[in-house]
Amino acid sequence: MTNSQSDLSKKIEAFLKKDFKAAFGKLREKFETNPSWQKFRQLGSELWLDTGSITDAEKYWTQEFSALTTNNTLLNREVQTGCYDSLIRDIDKLFAEYHLDEKQRKLEFAFVLNAYHGLRLVEKFDAYVSVEEHTDLAHDVDAAVECARRYYAICPERFIIKIPFTPAGLLVTRKLSAERIPVNHTLGFSARQNYIIARLAKPKYVNVFLGRLNSFVKSNNLGDGSYVGEKATLASQAAVKKLRQDNLTHSRQIGASFRAGGQVRDLAGIDVMTIPPKVAGDFLSLEVAPDQITDKTAADYVVGVNKDVDIDAAGLNTLWEVPDQLTACFDALENENIDSFTPNDLIDFFLRHGCGDMLIRWKREQIETSTAEGKIPKLDNWRDVLAAKCIGLDSLMNLAGMCSFAADQKAMDDRVKEVLTKAAGK
Repeated sequence: MTNSQSDLSKKIEAFLKKDFKAAFGKLREKFETNPSWQKFRQLGSELWLDTGSITDAEKYWTQEFSALTTNNTLLNREVQTGCYDSLIRDIDKLFAEYHLDEKQRKLEFAFVLNAYHGLRLVEKFDAYVSVEEHTDLAHDVDAAVECARRYYAICPERFIIKIPFTPAGLLVTRKLSAERIPVNHTLGFSARQNYIIARLAKPKYVNVFLGRLNSFVKSNNLGDGSYVGEKATLASQAAVKKLRQDNLTHSRQIGASFRAGGQVRDLAGIDVMTIPPKVAGDFLSLEVAPDQITDKTAADYVVGVNKDVDIDAAGLNTLWEVPDQLTACFDALENENIDSFTPNDLIDFFLRHGCGDMLIRWKREQIETSTAEGKIPKLDNWRDVLAAKCIGLDSLMNLAGMCSFAADQKAMDDRVKEVLTKAAGK
């Protein structure tokens, strides 16, 4: 970091903290309690709300909730409402004396908006808050590490840094975990992905975006999709728990991308649930009595996939299996100087050890196809490479997640430009 960059970073931190009034550990009694949510806590499940909206969070926040998680999509929704137009103009004034190129300005605007919004959530709820980096940093180890350090310095008491599952992201999280910076390693879709993340990078949290898995099956007419994501989440929970027991990680499993209240009931006992407000309301409307909420971590759910579907060819087995070949790959990896690896080194190592469908060098046309598809891939576009084991379904879902986040990030970047253009009278 240059002297100019360091000076800007200090000014940004001062700007963000100027009106920030924390009440760490003093707000809990301000909120109501709920016996159903209490039961989840008794079963060992942390409860988070999956929203960046203060208004939505206020409806469902109780003493049992401990964190809020935002992402590029959720923050973009807030920015698009216009609530931060004045802040954007103030940030622009802050940057005026610095000669930032277009890329630097884009990254710094995103940083300040994420951090400012995160601090508002901390201030209102005394919540731990997951803050996310700009998607342009997903493949840049050094820049992503530096950005995470800056986030953490702003609110070490409550900020958790979100890093996406990419080859570079694994190395970023490994470095941050070594510095004891808490990381929510996001965009995981399978037990085997989280085995990699937990064992290699050792973040505080790993994820399964379970709702998107169910939607993939249903959208591609492979079945109704029921319990696909739940099965993957429970398999990942078991794998991560075993790694903890073997002292190979301290990571905890998050169930993310809930779509219905019944899923909350059916995953009781997993380490963490990050629940959208709408789904929290849906669960409460089921009126499940606390004594009917039981630990489901040993459940063996039957997935809603048509009988004529070849689960292996469609790649569905990659969601819940942790093959011996992957374990052997890691045993070999631990004999290497991992901290000297580049993202390409990591990809090459997995390829040489028979796990090349997990860390992918995506081709430009593949990225373009995924971007056009949105969050849920269209199987017909990927059937051959999935059947040939060139990529895993979990890897494909990860690409779709990255592309959709990048699209939402661009929408937020464009909103910033729009506000500044109007302010300049152009």
